Parts: sequence; structure tokens; C-alpha cells
Amino acid sequence: MAASTNSLKPIIYNAQSSSAFPASRINGLPNDLDFSHSLRTKDVKISTTYRKIDSNERCRRRLTTEAFFFRKKKPEPSIRSKVQELYVYEINERDRRSPAYLPLSQKETHSIGDLVPFSNKLYSGDLQKRLGITAGLCVLIQNLQEKNGDRYEATYSFYFGDYGHISVQGAYLTYEDTCLAVTGGSGAFEGVYGTVKLQQIVFPFKLFYSFSLKGIKDLPAELVVKPVAPTPSVEPSAAAKAAEPQATLPNFTN
Repeated sequence: MAASTNSLKPIIYNAQSSSAFPASRINGLPNDLDFSHSLRTKDVKISTTYRKIDSNERCRRRLTTEAFFFRKKKPEPSIRSKVQELYVYEINERDRRSPAYLPLSQKETHSIGDLVPFSNKLYSGDLQKRLGITAGLCVLIQNLQEKNGDRYEATYSFYFGDYGHISVQGAYLTYEDTCLAVTGGSGAFEGVYGTVKLQQIVFPFKLFYSFSLKGIKDLPAELVVKPVAPTPSVEPSAAAKAAEPQATLPNFTN
């Protein structure tokens, strides 16, 4: 089969000739195009030099680009990893009508679903200052008659006046010590996480808490005290119990 007569033919020109293309129609191109100016080889300069980019420079360029588009402030490692201890006493002085037992199951014995809202007074680990209160709710999960006790799921908070609060959640056992998770806080405790050990001294009237806190700046000095060893006979100081100004936190929750 013969090739079509309308097929384009390659355009050939001499760079050193006085005219690269004749003015007439060539190879289907319009005859009104002006290619009268000659193209000389000395007018064309092609650089054959290049700079080699090694792998180290590529890496630097990539890191610079990532740093520009993904600037994210990282937390200070010292704050994230530092563990701070906090010791407090929770004491039920039987003047707050706490705890309140709400037997939703309508059974004679403690049964799953029963609720126990509570609020007790909070003292420093050395029992010299009134800190505030605890407040929360326990939901009965299991009544263990063989252990003469109950297992609750507890969600509650510790209030420290102007310093803010700490929230915790986890198992509350009436017959032995337990460990709960620190789920957050406010004020001086904003961003806090960690754990707290709950020690039953006299259920449900005296409890001792040992916090292991992370994610916060240094605690206020008046909260960091050497605790009194927990025993059934421990009592707050007279000044703390009377909530005298020198024996309380600023604006403590009552």
C-alpha cells in the first residue's frame, strides 16, 4: 500500500545557511510563517557541566522540607518521663452524709448495679493540711460473700483548691488494696497521667493514696511532704481539722 501523500515529512534545515526555510509552503506548513532569520551554531550555547548532589545533601534537603511542612512541638522529655510522688489521706468524718448506698437491684443483698456516690475530706500525707475533698461514684460489679466484701468500678476526683484536681478510674475493692489509673487533671495537674495505689486503713472511713504522676511540671512544695505511715489511729492535726487558714490550701474545696 502506498504511503499517504498527506504524511508529514521531516523538516531539514542547515544551521549555517542564510535561510533556514524557504518562504513558500513546505511540508504542509503555511507559507505566511517567517523563518527568514538564520540560526547560527554560535548563537546556541548548551552547557554540559552539572553539579553532583551526593546522598548527604539529598538527606539534608529532605529533612529541611519536612521541618518546614511538619513543624510539631514535641513535649519536653524531662516532663514526660519524670515521676512525682504525691501522698494524701481520705478521711470520712461522718459529717457529709457519705457514702450513700442506692440499691437499684431491689435485692436484700448487695447486687450488681447498685450505686454508691460519695464525698470525703482530703488531707496532706503528713496530716498537717486540709487539701480539699474527694467526690465520685462507685458501681457495684460483684458481691464476694466469701471475702466479706464488694468489688466496685469507681470514677472519682481529688480536689486541691486553686491547684486544680486529679481524676482517677478503676477497681475499688472493699477487702484489699487496689491500683487505679490517673486519667487526667486540671490546673497544676493539666496533662497528668500515671497510677495511684489505694490502701484501705479502716473501711470506709480512712484511706491512704500513693500517687505516681507523670506529664506535669514540678508539684507545689506544700503538696510534696513526707507522709505519716498509714495506721488505723492516724488523725489530722487539730489546725487542719478545724480548717485554719495556715493549715489549708488556698480556696480549698469544702
